[in-house]
Amino acid sequence: MLRTVRGAFCAQIRSSRTNYSHFVRGGSGNQGPSTESGGNGARTSFPRTVWGLIVLGAECVLLLAWVFCVPRELFKGVPYATVVESAEGELLGARIADDGQWRFPPCDTVPERFATALVQFEDRQFWWHPGVNPVALGRAAVQNARAGHVVSGGSTLTMQVIRLSRGKERTLWQKLIEAVQATSLQLRTPKRRILALYASHAPFGGNVVGLEAAAWRYFGRPPSELSWAEAATLAVLPNAPASIHLARGREELLAKRNRLLSRLLEHGDIDPETYAAALEEPLPAEPLPLPSWAYHYVEAAPKGQRSRTGIRFPLQKAVENLAGRRSDELAAEGIADLAVVVMDNRSGAVVAYVGNASIGRKRPGVQVDIAHSPRSTGSILKPFLYEAALEEGVILPRTLLPDVPVNLGGFAPQNFDRQFYGAVAADEALSRSLNVPAVFLLRRYGVPKFHALLQHRYGLTTLTRSSETYGLSLILGGGEGRLDEITAAYAQMARAVTPGTDRGSLATWYTLEALKEVNRPDELDWRLIGSVRKAAWKTGTSYGFRDAWAVGMTPRWTIGVWAGNAEGQGVPGLVGARTAGPVLFDVLNLLPEDEGWFVTPGPDRGSVWAQVCRQSGFLAGPECEEPEDLLIPSAGLESEPCPYHRGGIFTLPPAMEWYYKPHHPEYNGAPRGTAKRKELEFIYPSWGTTLTLPRQMDGAVEGAVFRVAHHRTDARLWWHLDGEYLGETRFQHELRLAPAPGKHFLTVVDEDGNSASVAFNVK
Repeated sequence: MLRTVRGAFCAQIRSSRTNYSHFVRGGSGNQGPSTESGGNGARTSFPRTVWGLIVLGAECVLLLAWVFCVPRELFKGVPYATVVESAEGELLGARIADDGQWRFPPCDTVPERFATALVQFEDRQFWWHPGVNPVALGRAAVQNARAGHVVSGGSTLTMQVIRLSRGKERTLWQKLIEAVQATSLQLRTPKRRILALYASHAPFGGNVVGLEAAAWRYFGRPPSELSWAEAATLAVLPNAPASIHLARGREELLAKRNRLLSRLLEHGDIDPETYAAALEEPLPAEPLPLPSWAYHYVEAAPKGQRSRTGIRFPLQKAVENLAGRRSDELAAEGIADLAVVVMDNRSGAVVAYVGNASIGRKRPGVQVDIAHSPRSTGSILKPFLYEAALEEGVILPRTLLPDVPVNLGGFAPQNFDRQFYGAVAADEALSRSLNVPAVFLLRRYGVPKFHALLQHRYGLTTLTRSSETYGLSLILGGGEGRLDEITAAYAQMARAVTPGTDRGSLATWYTLEALKEVNRPDELDWRLIGSVRKAAWKTGTSYGFRDAWAVGMTPRWTIGVWAGNAEGQGVPGLVGARTAGPVLFDVLNLLPEDEGWFVTPGPDRGSVWAQVCRQSGFLAGPECEEPEDLLIPSAGLESEPCPYHRGGIFTLPPAMEWYYKPHHPEYNGAPRGTAKRKELEFIYPSWGTTLTLPRQMDGAVEGAVFRVAHHRTDARLWWHLDGEYLGETRFQHELRLAPAPGKHFLTVVDEDGNSASVAFNVK
């Protein structure tokens, strides 16, 4: 039709050009305007061609007004519901539009059954008319005149789309406007698109607007899955949604539906068997609740829009049901809330999201999206420090780290089991999640660098304070993190080693290997039981037993779990390995199997073979016996050589040795009198420490216990504070002192004249 209009318009222009040329030439050989005699004298006639131009201009204006009389966006400003779909297109959930209507964002297509039923009921000439049906309008006018009131509208579906978009009062004048605009809309819009506009905005009773919302509210399924009876029911419902409703006027609604089914049979759209079965289907009862999966994920979706997510519908349901059961069990122990996030490492997409499990269980904080909320991180950030320290050559994979008592400006970290081990290999310290070695490592690596790494490489948005504010406690839960962001950071780590190939980050591979050794909560050994799925995983527990974390990785998947109370109260026994860990492995068993495991990255520009001391894990020095060849990150060549071999004997400093010996009976150390051997060392306090001495209930100063380690267990030590003799110790070198506020200098001397000193302050 648009081509016809354009053709007529061009023909009229060509005609006007001919008339204009004739006018300029003065007609048939005349040199000016013609004159006519008559009456009282001659007069000059107004050229007919000028009238033609005026008429042409008027026609053009009217044509343009007609073409553009319909807005480009018919339903601009109409509020829509928030609709969130899975990766497969399944409805996860929806939130009502701002005007209180269940009006889903428009779809571009209409299911064939509903389209067929709607056209048969509302506008049988829809596919052929130009937007209006003159026959239907004439018939309606006659019927209304005979009845004395409106009994038939004669509106086409196109006209109804215009009426729905304008929302004007239904009068004869408004119907005329609708007819004009309907022809204009028909000119520029495909028929299928017009059907989709109608289906998306037609009223279906109550606060239900649009086919999609109606299909879910009345039948609990998408429009594409409606039966013929259901499609026919929804096709007749917008005809009189106020008077015919599921809760009233059911007999009239049923009669209309069945008449439409009969018409579909007569037209050949359905066969007799389908017709008979459709007649037996009952009308729906009360409106149904919409699906509600990934509740908190839907809550956070862009408002008033349709969002297609990466969530996998079957997996989401399985994870959500599992998390609900686990959460109900933990609730009996005072642990009310549980969150789970699952990511696909290859795409980085969230494939399952439980912001807070058991959303239907009444409790404080149930509405809190824990997966999106900042919580104390506990030890969950340690793998990122190990990886970064390896990458930059600060340590090698098995470099020994100190594990001795330390007080750093009042910060005195403790391991979870309250023991010290003297010296622990870096990878073992990570797999056992020892706190003291992690603090020593962060001190060596640098808090500002680690803080920046977490923010910029791994995208943790919750570390908003300065690195100085966090200090060394950052590695033990002094900062906060969100489960969704931390899970994404671990997924990024897993992607750094390309599964099934020898490409990727060697530092990351060593990190994953260390995390593979973490003891599982089910105590199963993947080395002995082939059916047990491998995972590199890490747990974390915050101070006061308020947050329990577990994050696990395979080449394909990353799973993050948090357990605790949204309101923040601690619970004895709320430990990552015990509460969050079992949930992690339950979720892992729901996921498709991985194909293989992470492969050791091969030598390239970022890695190199080097000789490493077997006992200390440092680069082998000239006195290290039987060093091993190890592939290390290239930066590791700049790391420190082994400091613990003297005269070919592996010897630790006294403080480290003191705590190392009980756990390593094979350790001998250097014999007494060996050159450069350090015989004694202060364990507590360290040089420059500022002490705040505790007081008893009566206000008396309790004092602090000062400790010294000596290579010989039977050594005798003499103690001097600021030059004043204090006493003697043997075997157990501890002394409780309560110095006055100020600066002090403490010295101990053994019977061979070896000494150690420490300077400290007392507040």
